[in-house]
Amino acid sequence: MAEETQEVATSKPQTQNKPNNNRRQNNNRRPNGNQNKPAGENNANAKSNNNAKPNARNNNNKNKSRGRHKRGASPIDEKLKAFVSKNQDSHKQRLNPHYKLDLNSKAKVRVTPLGGLGEIGGNIAVFETENEAILVDVGMSFPDEEMHGVDILIPDFSYIREIKDKIVGIIITHAHEDHIGAVPYLFKEMQFPLYGTPLPLAMIGNKFDEHHLKEHRKYFNPIEKRKVYKIGNDFEIEWMHMTHSIIDASSIAITTEAGTVIHTGDFKIDHTPVDGYPADLHRLAYYGDKGVLCLMSDSTNSHNPTPTPSELTVAPALDRVFSKAEGRVILSTFSSNIHRVYQAIQYAMKYGRKVCVIGRSMERNLEVTMQYDYIKLPKNIFVEPDEVAHMNDKDILIVTTGSQGEGNSALFRMSIGEHRHIKIKPSDLIVLSSRAIPGNEGSISQMLNHLQKCGAKVANERDLHVSGHASMEEQKLMLRLVNPKFFLPIHGEYNHVMKHKETGIMCGVPERNILLMTDGEQIEIAPKYMRKVKTVKTGKTYIDNQNNHEIEDDIVLDRQKLATDGVVMIVAQISEQTAKMIDKPKVTTFGIVADKKDKQFAKEMEDIIENFLINMKPGLIASHRTLEGDLRQVVRKHIYRKMKKYPLIVPHILIH
Repeated sequence: MAEETQEVATSKPQTQNKPNNNRRQNNNRRPNGNQNKPAGENNANAKSNNNAKPNARNNNNKNKSRGRHKRGASPIDEKLKAFVSKNQDSHKQRLNPHYKLDLNSKAKVRVTPLGGLGEIGGNIAVFETENEAILVDVGMSFPDEEMHGVDILIPDFSYIREIKDKIVGIIITHAHEDHIGAVPYLFKEMQFPLYGTPLPLAMIGNKFDEHHLKEHRKYFNPIEKRKVYKIGNDFEIEWMHMTHSIIDASSIAITTEAGTVIHTGDFKIDHTPVDGYPADLHRLAYYGDKGVLCLMSDSTNSHNPTPTPSELTVAPALDRVFSKAEGRVILSTFSSNIHRVYQAIQYAMKYGRKVCVIGRSMERNLEVTMQYDYIKLPKNIFVEPDEVAHMNDKDILIVTTGSQGEGNSALFRMSIGEHRHIKIKPSDLIVLSSRAIPGNEGSISQMLNHLQKCGAKVANERDLHVSGHASMEEQKLMLRLVNPKFFLPIHGEYNHVMKHKETGIMCGVPERNILLMTDGEQIEIAPKYMRKVKTVKTGKTYIDNQNNHEIEDDIVLDRQKLATDGVVMIVAQISEQTAKMIDKPKVTTFGIVADKKDKQFAKEMEDIIENFLINMKPGLIASHRTLEGDLRQVVRKHIYRKMKKYPLIVPHILIH
C-alpha cells in the first residue's frame, strides 16, 4: 500500500504544485480559442476543464483515484469504539432526567396557579402534597380601562379558604408588586408563616403598616440563600439568588417526596449586575445534575431572540444624558428598579447635582434599600421638593414615579401643572427610563403630549432601559442547567407560554412532558407522569385603594353599563284597584338620549308602561318585586330594538 501511494505521489512532479496556474489559465482563456478545432475535441477539452495539458492531468487524476480506492478503510480500534459508546451512554445519563428520579415512588405533588397565567401580573400558585400546602407569591395586578373606579386587582382567595388548614407557609420570590401586592389583603382574612429574603419582607412590612397590620410582622421568617429550610413536614425549600429588575430576587427549589420542582420566579441572566452578584447558576446546575422533576419558568420575554442586556449597559446612556443636560434632569422609572435609580444618582453626583426624590413608592423603596444596606449613598446629596425652586436648574436631578403615564403619578401631575412643588420648564430634560407595559401606551402618549406642550425635551431612547426578564437564549440556558423531566411555562399571556413551550422542545423536553396551564387548572406531577386533575375557582377581586376595601362585582358591572349604555330611571304610581297609572311617570335618563329629546322619550316610556299594565298577568300587582322585574325586561327590550343598547334600568313602582 505504501509503494502504491508513493507511485501516485511521484507520477506528476510537474503539475502537483501548480493548481492555481491551471485555474488562472482557465479564467484567462479566450472564448474563441477552440473555434477551429473539431467539435468532439472541444467537448473533450471541456470535460478536462480546458487545461493546457489535459491528458497528463487526466492520467494523474486516474492514478490518484486508483490509489485512494486501493487504500480501503482504516482498521477499527475496538477500544476507541467502546469509549464512544460509553460517552454516548454518559450523555444519555446526563441529559435524561428519567434516570435520576425515583420511578418507584408513589408520591405526587399538585400545582395550582391562581393567577399569573393568561395575564401579566397577579402571580400566585399553590403547591400541595397529600397533607400540606404552600403558596408561592401573592401578587396583585392592574385593572383595564373598563374597570371604572378600580385601583388594583387581587386574586380570588376561594380555593385558599378551602385548604387553609393544610397551608404551612407562604414563599416569596421577590418584592415586585405583582408578587407581593396582595399579601395584606390575604392577611386581613388568614395568616400563615411568611418566608422570604429581607427586602421582600421589609416591603411587605411597609404594606402591613399602611393597612394597620403591624402585629402581623410576627409571621416573618427571613431566610438565607443557599440554605435548605424545612417548612412543615413535606416541603424543603432553598432560595437561589437570581438577577432581575429588582434587588434580592430568587429562584426557589421546592423538594417533596415526589421530587424537586424549580420555580424561577421572574429572572434574567445578568453576568455583570450592578451589585456584582450574578445569578446563582451553580445551584441551578447542582439541582439539574441531581435530577429535577419539573421546571416552572418565567415566560414574559419569550418572544425576544436576543439576550437581555445587562443593567450596566444603561450606564453610558445615563452618562451622556447628564453630560449634555443644560437644565434640570427629571428621571422617571419603575420605583422598584433601585439599581437604575442608583446608577442615575451616581452620575448626578459625578456632575455635581443634588437629588430630589418625588413619589411615595419611589421614596419608600429607596429608603428601605438604604436602611438595609443594599445600596449606600451619602444623605447630604438629597434635597426636599420645596427646596428645588431655590436651586440652580443645572444642580438638580429629580427622580420620580410615573413612567407609565399613571393619572395620579407625580410626573403626570407635573405635566399638567398640578404638582405642588415642580412645574415643567422648557429647559427641563425628561428621561423615561422604562418601556411601556402593554395597555399603557395611550396614557404614556397623553403624558408626553403634555410634557412637550410645556416645552421640555424628552429622552426615551432604547439604550436608557433594559428588560428584567429572560429572553429565549436565557430561557434555553435555564432549561439546559435545570434539565427537567417535566416543564410548565408560567408568568405570561397564552402567546408567551406557547412560545416558551417551543423553546422547551428545542432544548430536549419531549412535547408530551410540557403542559400549558391556565389559572385554576390543578396539575398533578409524579416521577412517572404529569396530568391535569381538576379545575378550581379563580378570578379577581376589585379593590379601591382610597379605602383599601373590596368593590363588589355587581358594582363594577353597573359602572361599565353606565359608561357604555347609560341609565334609565322610572318612577310610576299605579292604582291597586284599577291597575292603571295614577299620573304620568317620571322618567330620567343619562347617556341614552340628548336633553332636548327627554320629553319625547318620556312619552315613549309612558306608552310602554300603559301597554305593560294592560297585558300584565292577573294578580301580578300584588307582587311588587316581580312587577318591577317584568317592567324592567319590557323597557330593556324596547330600548334594544330601537337603539341597540342595554342601559341600566331602575324602575320604581308605587302602589296606591
